[in-house]
Amino acid sequence: MCGIFAYLNYNVSRERRYILEVLFNGLRRLEYRGYDSSGIALDADFPSCASSAPAPAYAGAPPLVFRQEGKIESLVRSVYSEVDEKDVNLDTAFNVHAAIAHTRWATHGVPAPRNSHPQSSGAGDEFLVVHNGIITNYEVLKETLIRHGFTFESDTDTEVIPKLAKFVFDKLHDEGDVTFSQVVMEVMRQLEGAYALIFKSPHYPNELIACKRGSTLILGVNELSGQNSGKPFQDVKALTTNGKPKELFFSSDLCAIVEHTKNYLAIEDNEIVHIKDGSVSILKFDHDKEKPASVQRALSVLEMEVEQIKKGSYDHFMQKEIHEQPHSLTTTMRGRLKDSGVLLGGLKEHIKTIRRSRRVVFIGCGTSYNAALAARPFMEELTGIPVTMEVASDLLDRQGPIYREDTAVFVSQSGETADTLLALDYALENGALCVGITNTVGSTLSRRTHCGVHINAGCEIGVASTKAYTSQIVAMAMLALAVGSDQISTQARREAIISGLSSLPSNASEVLKLDAEMKELASSLIDSESLLVFGRGYNYATALEGALKVKEVALMHSEGMLAGEMKHGPLALVDENLPIIVIATRDACFSKQQSVIQQLLSRKGRLIVMCSEGDASAVCPSGSCRVIEVPDVADCLQPVINIIPLQLLAYHLTVLRGFDVDQPRNLAKSVTTQ
Repeated sequence: MCGIFAYLNYNVSRERRYILEVLFNGLRRLEYRGYDSSGIALDADFPSCASSAPAPAYAGAPPLVFRQEGKIESLVRSVYSEVDEKDVNLDTAFNVHAAIAHTRWATHGVPAPRNSHPQSSGAGDEFLVVHNGIITNYEVLKETLIRHGFTFESDTDTEVIPKLAKFVFDKLHDEGDVTFSQVVMEVMRQLEGAYALIFKSPHYPNELIACKRGSTLILGVNELSGQNSGKPFQDVKALTTNGKPKELFFSSDLCAIVEHTKNYLAIEDNEIVHIKDGSVSILKFDHDKEKPASVQRALSVLEMEVEQIKKGSYDHFMQKEIHEQPHSLTTTMRGRLKDSGVLLGGLKEHIKTIRRSRRVVFIGCGTSYNAALAARPFMEELTGIPVTMEVASDLLDRQGPIYREDTAVFVSQSGETADTLLALDYALENGALCVGITNTVGSTLSRRTHCGVHINAGCEIGVASTKAYTSQIVAMAMLALAVGSDQISTQARREAIISGLSSLPSNASEVLKLDAEMKELASSLIDSESLLVFGRGYNYATALEGALKVKEVALMHSEGMLAGEMKHGPLALVDENLPIIVIATRDACFSKQQSVIQQLLSRKGRLIVMCSEGDASAVCPSGSCRVIEVPDVADCLQPVINIIPLQLLAYHLTVLRGFDVDQPRNLAKSVTTQ
């Protein structure tokens, strides 16, 4: 759940002040991944000849390391304060310079400077590491290193990595010259778990090494001559060995490099990427081989604009992303609805296999699970294939049966969710066809599944997912339409859904006009301690997702419940003080929801009813409950419209209660730990 970032300028002069700002801005773009502490490392000035300090044990300049508890702005203030105290010259220019940075979501050790990254090998900071992931065998490594005289200062699993690098370096250096990549390769040989790592060392000045296993890591290349801007390249090494001025970046996410370059490379598992003399070389680590193989990789061109990662006129990213949904829904469907049919290029070669499946298994976590749950009814209806739901962690805990005849559909906004990826490994081992539904091009999920659909919702920075949720539902609706397109009996139904999809963005624009009404509703709920949301059929998932949004950002206890289960326990909670939202838009369950409303009213329930436009009198004839009217769309697409008022409610509740909307307590966007 952490964010790692690095910046190396080559053959272009950059002042230390500029380098600092590049690092800070990179961390700001990654802060959604973790925001309880952060840190950076860059080069200090070489000691003067008159200095009485002992000579360092390395050729490069000593590192300047800064760590701070709290959000990125706390680090910024701390760095500039320390720089003044230490009389560090921010105007010093470097023709070549390598720097690393990290923003943390605590897993091992409380948020504190000693547990922040970069973690160090010890005195002199001979090796510094920033890390995203979990080292599962760190306790064994720590015990071994302690026996060899190393002292540990932090509670993190990460600290074993730079100390192990120091141990390996000392051992190999005694036998002769050792390269940076040799050190990192031997460190990788000892590590178990999921990680993305960036190494910096004054033994190897102006060099950086990155490697990964399981966690996302991106290389960005900005050639400042401008000759190759925006063009794909055959080989990253051929591009970078030309000696021309350039900037190189490592990042956990594309959103941190888009303002610098659009040329990027998604680093693969077990690759070691070494930047030296402005050149990028890539080695493939194999645990069974002593020497790694050299790899040729092509750069890709990023299709993202800087404006997508800025708030613009909005106060918060969550607010912006809620209001972007008419556009994000359009981009999800763009080029995919043709001639009363659906064209999904990423599935073309596998559609027939999916149709022959014994069952479809939807697998996800959190909001992505809820999106899959919303898609289940129409997937079953349009394809005739049984659909089961699995929470990724629970599937792994149970070792639930997955068969070769199954199609496993994995849903993840980031494409890096640890539990989902482990469930993917499990499904692949069992021979299932694996389909990915993700928002992130080049993510681990998109690379390791057999086929899939990119939802193209655009960069989502607010920790609570909004536009990705609605785009996921639409993507899975198109999946169901494509798989079921061979069935004549459902042709009229498919055509009605496709027509509904076409008008969905305009309906989303219409429902966003409820913003002021939802703010007023939020003000009436500000002092409530709990909230219940009842839904059924297509809108059971809406109830779960609406309640989850309120939990995530407004920090209010809320529960989404299946309305059919109301009489089996939850009814005992009903009184005149507990606010209850009932979703009762027009579908096959409408009459049942009318009955639920009457039962709740008879027990003096404090009701807020969401209904289709014009149905206020039908759902609440006595006028004793508050009504939210939404546009009426095809029943299976109604969850896309119905969730938007609940997203707005959660947003306004959070603002009115004075909590952080974009970075809610204890949460992070990309959950890369189990």
